Amino acid sequence: MPQSLAHMLVHLIFSTKDRKPVLSKEVREELNAYIVGILHHYNCHPIIVKAVEDHVHILFFLAKDVALSKAVERVKSSSSKWIKTKSPALANFRWQYGYSAFSVSQSNTDTVRAYIARQEEHHRKVSFMDEVKKFLDKHKIEYDDRYLWD
Repeated sequence: MPQSLAHMLVHLIFSTKDRKPVLSKEVREELNAYIVGILHHYNCHPIIVKAVEDHVHILFFLAKDVALSKAVERVKSSSSKWIKTKSPALANFRWQYGYSAFSVSQSNTDTVRAYIARQEEHHRKVSFMDEVKKFLDKHKIEYDDRYLWD
């Protein structure tokens, strides 16, 4: 095959350091748009980006020439630098060290998009930590609770 073709849809989740609820509604709305811009810059096309007070969900197509770890690094480092400029209270802002990423079937795109869109409502019932554990279990990813959070 003379050309490289890829279709990798990723559901990415990461939290603020220590899951601190520091992202105000105003910052979140701008942050969502800022992350969309970062992804576009690297030819990773976002479907939905949704930040809540202490974490972010992103559904996006990973560019065929960008490693997942590099895409995550670019999103987190660029957005962290940007967040620090939004308020003196955010001057020491940090994202958690790790992240969770899951492949999504094209047939599940609408379901995952709707799930991400409902994050505020969802987290009135389920904590971020329980949510991540459910995803890890569903995708059969082994983990050690002692090292899951920083």
